[in-house]
Amino acid sequence: MSNQVQKAIDFIREYTTFIPESGIILGTGLGELVNEIDVSCELDYDTIPGFSVSTVEGHHGKLIFGILSGHNIVVMKGRFHFYEGYSMQQIVFPVYVMKQLGIKNLLVSNASGALNPDFFAGDLMLISDHINLQPGNPLIGKNNDRVGPRFPDMINAYDQILIQKAIEIAAKSNIEVKSGVYVSVPGPVLETQAEYKYLRIIGGDVVGMSTVPEIIAARHAGIRCFAISVITDEGWRENPEPLTIAQIISVASKSEPKMTLIMKELLKSIES
Repeated sequence: MSNQVQKAIDFIREYTTFIPESGIILGTGLGELVNEIDVSCELDYDTIPGFSVSTVEGHHGKLIFGILSGHNIVVMKGRFHFYEGYSMQQIVFPVYVMKQLGIKNLLVSNASGALNPDFFAGDLMLISDHINLQPGNPLIGKNNDRVGPRFPDMINAYDQILIQKAIEIAAKSNIEVKSGVYVSVPGPVLETQAEYKYLRIIGGDVVGMSTVPEIIAARHAGIRCFAISVITDEGWRENPEPLTIAQIISVASKSEPKMTLIMKELLKSIES
């Protein structure tokens, strides 16, 4: 992967010398944050060597460089998923590219379904930990010791200082936030009632189809991580209504302004 990453870096540097301090990955229906950015450069995924193309509604496939809250950032507007047919290595490839571009922090957003009966559609949840039920791990195979250790520890994968700062930001802004465990499953089917119950029993508060592979790769590379989930449905109900991707995007977009505010203020708090 090192050669592929370098090819991507060389291509990007033909268009910009911008050095980002933090990376952001925007999930389903959560792309409006880019409207707040003072954009320096924007590249379509399908032009960057090694990048895959997002095939999911609500994922636009652009790598955006710019300034947000006085902070140099690079944003993935749209991500890749295992259910699209991509390998774990393809999914996390942009994380290693962002690392080589200079990022020290990674902020991730996603849409999820509630497993915890105290969580409701429209709520925001700060991810404190995860359970990986994806079929594989992006670190399987020969390790690149120049990037990170063979056996990276996932204890405190989500930075406790960033989580605490986000809690304080939310409180000051009168935004209610939850905190909990994100379960990552392969998808693309939404869960059965029995699966929702099972995922709750094993310790999950919400369930989604992304995020964990990117966090694993980021922690492998020594990047600090923060993740926030917009809850779009309530899988814990005894008789949940059938759900569509359009409904998920609609609920996510309504809660997005609160998430955007937290992200913007969190960036202000990160020292360069």
